Amino acid sequence: MRIFKDKKLVIASHNKGKITEIKNLLEPLDIQILSAYDFDIEEPEENGLTFEENALIKSTFVTQHTGLPSISDDSGICFSDLNGDPGIYSARWAGPNKDFNKAMSKINSAIKGKKNPNYNCHFICSLSISWPDNYDVTVSGGIDGKFSWPPKGDKGFGYDPIFKPLGYDITFAEIDPDFKHKISHRAIAFNKLINLCFPSLKC
Repeated sequence: MRIFKDKKLVIASHNKGKITEIKNLLEPLDIQILSAYDFDIEEPEENGLTFEENALIKSTFVTQHTGLPSISDDSGICFSDLNGDPGIYSARWAGPNKDFNKAMSKINSAIKGKKNPNYNCHFICSLSISWPDNYDVTVSGGIDGKFSWPPKGDKGFGYDPIFKPLGYDITFAEIDPDFKHKISHRAIAFNKLINLCFPSLKC
């Protein structure tokens, strides 16, 4: 694996919540952190069949358009009562206006329609780093939890208000962001990435 030694890294995302979380995770690095917004880059078509494929699509797309290494995140929530949906389509369930309140209501209605639901769910995050010479690294992390209704909390984004991680009585949106960074699916994936590409960040 390649150790990251570049001075700039572009976050290949248009999701401001994800950008903030990734920036916070990368804060210890003494490098310039940019995002797709800094280059006015449109989002690529995410036509992969897995989180890993979609993460790589985004990172390679931004690297090709900026000439800089980039890091991307593809993540979502999967419900066992919905046969794994929305999964890789988590963002699309929120529609073109990214209305996650609408998406969460859709999930609630679908689960309510099930007989004897178990409410099991999990978040998955795949992170991909791409370099201009076509080298890339992709890792994934996940965290199990339970569906919770009604939505609670205003500290998270996306589906955080309806997800209670196992072992906790509050949702991701109620958890202090600094603590969430230590236990989330994104943090688990990022720790894998640290071991491979950012050993200087290891405690």
